[in-house]
Amino acid sequence: MKFPKISSLKTAALFRERLEQLSLVLPFDDHVESGVDSPLGQPVRGANCAIGNRFSILPMEGWDGTRDGLPTELTRRRWQRFGESGAKLIWGGEAVAVRPDGRANPNQLMINERTLTALEGLRKELVTAHSIRFGNTEGMLVGLQLTHSGRFARPTGPYEASLAYRHPLLDQRYKLDAINSKILTDDELSRLIENFAQAAVLAEKIGFDFVDIKHCHGYLGHELLSGFDRPGKYGGSFENRTRFLREIVSGVRTETSRLQIGVRISVFDFCPFVAGDNSIGEPSMKGSYSLAFGGDGTGLGIALAEPIRFIQLLTELGIELVCTTAGSPYYTPHIQRPAAFPPSDGYLPPEDPLVGVARQINVTAELKRHFPKTLFVGSGYSYLQDWLPNVAQAAVRAGSVDLVGLGRMVLSYHDLPADVLAGNSLARKRVCRTFSDCTTAPRNGMVSGCYPLDEHYKSRPERELLTQLKKQPEDS
Repeated sequence: MKFPKISSLKTAALFRERLEQLSLVLPFDDHVESGVDSPLGQPVRGANCAIGNRFSILPMEGWDGTRDGLPTELTRRRWQRFGESGAKLIWGGEAVAVRPDGRANPNQLMINERTLTALEGLRKELVTAHSIRFGNTEGMLVGLQLTHSGRFARPTGPYEASLAYRHPLLDQRYKLDAINSKILTDDELSRLIENFAQAAVLAEKIGFDFVDIKHCHGYLGHELLSGFDRPGKYGGSFENRTRFLREIVSGVRTETSRLQIGVRISVFDFCPFVAGDNSIGEPSMKGSYSLAFGGDGTGLGIALAEPIRFIQLLTELGIELVCTTAGSPYYTPHIQRPAAFPPSDGYLPPEDPLVGVARQINVTAELKRHFPKTLFVGSGYSYLQDWLPNVAQAAVRAGSVDLVGLGRMVLSYHDLPADVLAGNSLARKRVCRTFSDCTTAPRNGMVSGCYPLDEHYKSRPERELLTQLKKQPEDS
């Protein structure tokens, strides 16, 4: 599928023209303002927090911790750069497993008594880096994302999956059977809930302002939301499918005193996609699909009734921090992280990635309309590249979102928020072009980073391995 590169849309008029060709409605300002009084520079206040500007750093894993769940120099470098970014909200840093069997890879960070001092150091280095560059830490809010990877758990390398239910498509794709996977019982989920609460206690102890109870991207919390046919108290009805979250929140509130709670949630999902003709992504099934939280039953559409009900539940639980995302990087990457180039195990985009960007931004705007007091952090902006600040500012100005979340972009251009707020021109050679090397590398056992644009990763030996790996499909 052919579509123009964002870098070729060199004027606002050309960008708008492309939106019109695609019949997309996307907020866009021709001129980006700077300073503390600009739309992106103004603070935002909730009932329980104040955040100094409208930029947020999304959780970005590096697959570069130790086998014991400790950070390495690469991890510390990434967190320091998060602090130097200029963003005042750090959403989770990266996914941190609450126990060993929940790790998505053997080098994922964990939170326990043995890793506590090192995690405390990560937070302090991030905050110190921000203070050194900007002179103060006023308005900063730093969280830690707590997770169990569930279906995608690979704590020692091969799949050792913990499932909410048997999924006929995903079980087959990842060859999950009774040997390398199991369905978690209700009793096992109850014990896992205790692990989340204990992890939150540790996070509060080392100074984090909030914890994110991860409910996105096909990991366990998200999968439970689509457990429509799961028996027992954690499946079936909406009340049962949200019991996991409610009991974690209850445990955290009982065991902590000042800690806030956020939730990053895939607010819609599609059926799994596969590479079809010419490697272009296509649905892996035809007909109805009933396993998508926020889906309309077709596998290709959105129904927001349950996501709205979910955020209403968060409101009732006193949770005002919500980060929206969609789908999964494993089976629907084009709706989760729109990109021009797929990772090695992915597929070519079946649509202009701008469609995926607009889909996320507009769904978040609809949810914000229903819940004006909730603080929404939006995702999916990186593909906008040079036009990211223009769309971000317009979305904030319109009240469609409260904060703009940056993920892949900060691996290549970590201080883009600082440049935007200072009124500097973007450093175009550092703008993420969504080459997906940051995903291809860990899919093949290497640390994650921006190998094309970050000089630190360009000089690492993995870059040559990555280059050879990307050539293989063409040579075979």
